[in-house]
Amino acid sequence: MLSELARRLVPDELWEIAEPLIPGFSPRPQGGGTASLDERLVFTAIVYVLTSGCTWRQLPGEFGVTRSTAHRRFAAWTAAGLWPRLHRAVLDELGGCGMVDWSSAIVDAAAVRAKKGTLTGPNPVDRAKKGSKLHVLSDAGGLPLVVGVSAANVADIEAFKPLFIAIPPIRSRRGPRRRRPAKARADKAYDSADLRQWLRRRGVVPRIARRGVDSSERLGRHRWKIERTIAWLLGYRRLTVRYERHGHLFTAFLTLAAALICYKKLTQITT
Repeated sequence: MLSELARRLVPDELWEIAEPLIPGFSPRPQGGGTASLDERLVFTAIVYVLTSGCTWRQLPGEFGVTRSTAHRRFAAWTAAGLWPRLHRAVLDELGGCGMVDWSSAIVDAAAVRAKKGTLTGPNPVDRAKKGSKLHVLSDAGGLPLVVGVSAANVADIEAFKPLFIAIPPIRSRRGPRRRRPAKARADKAYDSADLRQWLRRRGVVPRIARRGVDSSERLGRHRWKIERTIAWLLGYRRLTVRYERHGHLFTAFLTLAAALICYKKLTQITT
């Protein structure tokens, strides 16, 4: 029986999307596995860790999952690619309802403190303290389409092309799937003639602020949407300071957060 907290964290409608994507579990050869464990409880426990920011050892017993089991399944599901598939499945639901705004894509980044591990580096704007950088590409309304993680000392512009290339083909209300926005917006950190030419060759109109030319006031008319998206992501407390030793696990939490934000948008349509 799910508690009220568990149902708030993972509503039935979200679980209907996630359940078919959960990879099968193979018990360990030596026995003692957890093949019969309720996967929804595990999924909910992972969402709780992401949302609350608690450590695995602080996981409340009400979820009916031990901390070691929850962490082990999180790592296994990450390796199986569950979180990007979940994110894309929710985006498909939104796209089918015509709720993805392809008039432009917006790109930005934000740095967070990191204790240790891969994909970390000295943060040039935080006294060279070790950190990681969250990279986000959203639609025109701020819906996160692609997310990524790098070391804090990686220039924002280096993530632009990988983010853009990684936009998944998303279902449309009518016609074929779509993955190309009409315009691409970014601040002065992405100012590059090469990048503008790269976008034009792909049929995308660049709207990238130019250093010494474009005013911050003009840029702010669109940038606030991606800044709001990053604030939403950092509202998941496990992302505010990075504790994961392995960069791919931190990226998994970020991708799950993006999927949950997209799901909240979906609930606005259905209610």
